[in-house]
This record gives sequence, structure tokens and C-alpha cells, in this order.
Amino acid sequence: MEKIWLKNYPSQVKHTIDVSEYSSLVEIFEQSVSKFGDKPAVTNLGVTLTYAELDQKSKQFAAYIQNQLGLEHGDRLAIMMPNLLQYPIALFGALRAGVSVVNVNPLYTARELKHQLNDSGANAIVILANFADTLQEVISETNLKHVIVTQVGDICSQPKRFIVNFVVKHFKKMVPNFDLPQAINFVDLMNKGQSLEFKPVTVSSDDIAFLQYTGGTTGVSKGAILTHSNMVANVLQTHAWMGPFLNEGEETIITALPLYHIFSLCVNCLLFTKAGGHNVYITNPRDMADFCKTLEKYPFTAITGVNTLFNGLLNTEAFRRLDFSKLKLAVGGGMAVQKSVAEAWQELTKTPLLEGYGLTETSPVVSMNPLDLTAYNGTIGLPVPSTDVQIRDDDGNEVALGQPGELWAKGPQIMKGYLNRPEETQKVIDQDGWLATGDMATIDEEGYLRIVDRKKDMILVSGFNVYPNEIEDVVALHTGVLEVAAIGEPDEVRGEVVKIVVVKKDPNITEKDLIAHCREHLTGYKIPKVVEFRDELPKSNVGKILRKELRKKD
Repeated sequence: MEKIWLKNYPSQVKHTIDVSEYSSLVEIFEQSVSKFGDKPAVTNLGVTLTYAELDQKSKQFAAYIQNQLGLEHGDRLAIMMPNLLQYPIALFGALRAGVSVVNVNPLYTARELKHQLNDSGANAIVILANFADTLQEVISETNLKHVIVTQVGDICSQPKRFIVNFVVKHFKKMVPNFDLPQAINFVDLMNKGQSLEFKPVTVSSDDIAFLQYTGGTTGVSKGAILTHSNMVANVLQTHAWMGPFLNEGEETIITALPLYHIFSLCVNCLLFTKAGGHNVYITNPRDMADFCKTLEKYPFTAITGVNTLFNGLLNTEAFRRLDFSKLKLAVGGGMAVQKSVAEAWQELTKTPLLEGYGLTETSPVVSMNPLDLTAYNGTIGLPVPSTDVQIRDDDGNEVALGQPGELWAKGPQIMKGYLNRPEETQKVIDQDGWLATGDMATIDEEGYLRIVDRKKDMILVSGFNVYPNEIEDVVALHTGVLEVAAIGEPDEVRGEVVKIVVVKKDPNITEKDLIAHCREHLTGYKIPKVVEFRDELPKSNVGKILRKELRKKD
């Protein structure tokens, strides 16, 4: 297909990027340290580190793991914690030592943690004490040689460190008892690292930067191999897209999505590091009261999130009272942004909520809406520079313009494959380097991509394809609905019918109200036949609604 989307690129955005501009993420980080040394880099719990301080602390961490732990170029370090300042210290420290990072979801069960540690071949782990009991259950069944334990307040100076850690453990009861006698204390590590020599390592573009785990489309969690080249490419692609609209060294971005999630890792952490931005970390975004206090304290110019996060903020009175005069960029990803949420966001903040799209396997950004767009348009935008896309049918042939099919993508950000799973890799990457995303999409005459739905989530009603996103968008327009998920329910006559699971905003809405509302906006076979009300919907660690969990319980 002709690259019709190029004609709609913002005039400031180049069509291609030069991946060879940087050899590694380390080079990008060190350039930012040189350019923005005295600028704030990261803030959490009222503590701010400048770029120069983050440089020094990451060197201390690197020196320790080199000299005391003996970690070498190519070894793998797991990081298991929410958004805390210890994360970028460990992240950049590991990368500077030539060590690959294995991001671990802190909410993993013992079984999931054991699988990821063994599959990745991790030699060491940095873990928040709150989750150390999970590690204790399985450590004897892993090949871990070193355990570094940190507490929430470890980055604070005394006496605040003692107070925070005491409150978290003894008053909030958030640190279960654990027994890891070999554990190294993070504070001790950093103190000892000051007297050790960091030995710079030559990190090449082909070295593995991250083993980023994903469920993919089927089966057990798989490690996507993301090289420094992959990640550098996506940083440059997103920087080419956003950079012309950012003021280097002056932006403040709110990082509420966990940094172990690929979207937050690339866009918030890495892209805004390149741009000299100030990352304000939100450790627990579910605590809306504290979240809004942080937003009030740090006038922000940018924020990223998933639809449920933006919806939650919009339904929090303290958020609605904030000053949004500095805000110029709001980006939604990870799940579909609903029209009702986007419109309410823009009405309140006077800033459009722009949707982007990506996957773990694509480092992650594939497409994004232009930053000069004035309003939500229901699309995932245009492919970022040096990225090709195709819409294919089940036989692998490109479909006609405007017709739905599976979205395929190709570019320098595509992963090298799944770790130790060549068969799984071959299922999703063809011989020409095209990746099958598993998402159903269309492309219009202007080149804008629109996700119809996940291929596996599609509902088949009497032979007709019904896409849950469309149903959810319509139901969410009802003012009495807070959240909604649409799934298929088995039916003897039609094969499947549409079921919606709803969290009420108005306690008085009924099943009849919602069915009547849907009749105004949907054709017959798309109208929900089953309505269930719940107090909450199952969500992933980043707030993405889990339809599969709803299907399991039916």
C-alpha cells in the first residue's frame, strides 16, 4: 500500500530517523547528563534528583554490582518495584554496566515470578521489601545469585527515611515478614558504591537492553528481546514526533503508569530523559487524594496514562479544581481511549487527549496522533517515522482501504524475537521482518489508523463481527455509566451475543435504560442482550480492563 499517511505528517516531523545516531541508551542518558546536569530529573516522595545526582547515584549502583556482585556485560538484573527513585538508579546503573534489565511486575504471584526469573536467566534482583515474601517462596527454585532489597523511603535523607519506612511497615502493614538472609540492603549498597570505581563498559546497539515480558497473543508469558538499537530507535521516533513541540529542559511529565510497563518506560522515562524533562513519579495512582496533592505541587506540562486513569481523575473533585494552564500534552495508550473520556478531558483541561498505539514487541510505539491535533478523533494516529504498516486479511493479503484486517508493522523498533522461543517468534514475525500485532484495524484515505479491537476479543454474532471497543464507546456515552466492558456470551441460536458489564455512576440506571440507549446508536445484532452490574471491573496493574477475566467467570 502506498504510504498515504506521509502527507499528513506535521511539517516539523521528519519521515525517517537515523538509528545509528546513538550506539545505546547509555549514550542518550550520558548526553542528557551533560546537557541538563543541574535540571531536575526525577521526583518522588518529595525528593528530587537532578540529572547530575542521578548520574552519580547510577554510577554508585553500577560500581557496586560490578565490583561486589561480579555482574558482567550480558548478565541480567531483574527490577521488581513500583515507581520509586530507586528504579532509575538501578535501571541506568545496570545499563551503564552492560547488564540487561528484566522488568518484573510487583504484583506477580510466586508462580509467575519463578517463571520470569528462570526464563530470563536473571542473575540478580532489586526488589521492594513489600514483595520480598513472594520471592522467598520461590528463590530456592531459581538461579538468582544476588538479592538487593529496598524500602519505600530508602532514597530519603534521615530522619525522613526512618519515618517513611517505619510507617509503611508498622502502621500501614504493607511489608509482610520475609526471610532472605542473603539480601543486600539498598542503602548499604549505595553507601559502599561511593568508594568503588565504576568501570565504563562499551555497550553496543545489538546488546539486549530489556527482556520485557508479555502474554503475547497466546500461551505462557514470553520475554520480548528489546536491544539497545530497538529502544534507541523508538526514543528517536517518539522524539522526532514530540520533540518539536517540547521545550528541552523545561517540561514536567507526570508518570503514573508503572515504569516496568513498556509505554511508561519508553515515553516517560527514556524519551523525556532525552528531552531533559522532569519526571514526577506517582507510586500509587489509586490513591487519588494523594495523587492530586502531587499534581497541585508540581505544575505539569505533560501526562500519560490509560483510559481508566484519565476517567478516574475526571471523577475526582480535587483534580477538577487543579490549574491546567501549563498542560500542553496528554497521551493515552495501553488500551482504547473512549470518546466520552477524551471529550470530558478536553472540556476540563482545554488540552486534547491524544491516543497512541504500540506493543511490548514494538518497543513500544507504532503510531501516534499529531501533537498539533485540536481534538480527539477516535484514531491511533499515523505511523511514527521509519515505520511501515499494512492491514492484512487471514491469508496475509492486504485489504482494500477502509476495510478491517489485522495490523502488521515493520520498523527498527520491532523486537528481535521472543527469548528461547523461535517457534513463537515465527508465528508473529514473517521472513521480511513484518510483525503481526494481533489487533484488528482499518486505515482511512488520510492514512489514519483506527483499532477495531483485539483479534481474540472479537464477538461473533450470527456470523457478524462485533468489536467490543465500539460497544463500550457507545455505552460509556451514557451519563450514568462510570466504566464498562463488553464481552461475548455463548448463545445456542446466534453463537454469541453481546454482554456488557457495567459499573454505575448513577445508582438509578437500569438494564432497560442501557438497552434503550444502545438501540439509539447500534444496529440490532450489536445491541447487548445481557447486562450485568458490578461494583468494579477487573484490571491489570496499569488499569487496563481485563475482558478475559470477565469471560472466565461466565
